[in-house]
Amino acid sequence: MVAYSFKKRFAEPILAGTKAQTIRANRKRHARPGELTHLFTGMRTKYCRRLGVSVCIEATPIRMDLRQGVVFCNDGWIRSQEDLDAFAVRDGFGCWDELVAFWAAEHPGIDEFDGMLIRWQPLDIAGAAA
Repeated sequence: MVAYSFKKRFAEPILAGTKAQTIRANRKRHARPGELTHLFTGMRTKYCRRLGVSVCIEATPIRMDLRQGVVFCNDGWIRSQEDLDAFAVRDGFGCWDELVAFWAAEHPGIDEFDGMLIRWQPLDIAGAAA
């Protein structure tokens, strides 16, 4: 089982289907396309909440340069403000500037990032109760 935990603020966008991706640091094992992915908030706490189960549709390397406003992933270079905003919305933010502010607060001093972009199909909300 591959599971991802999210901050509480992302629960509603995930449940609404507007957040269908996550950016994660490299680790030994990420979800692979076709695998079930379990999405939670508050994992390993007494406030753990299962949001649902989905099928991973993409797991691809990503590089972000937040100072330059550039993202590179499987889709190619994302540079225009319109495309950066659309990318940020898919990640649960209102716009690129909101994503950058969140990143600065959560990862101070890290303006360049290499990791993985994980995307999933719409949630199986019935799986959230299991």
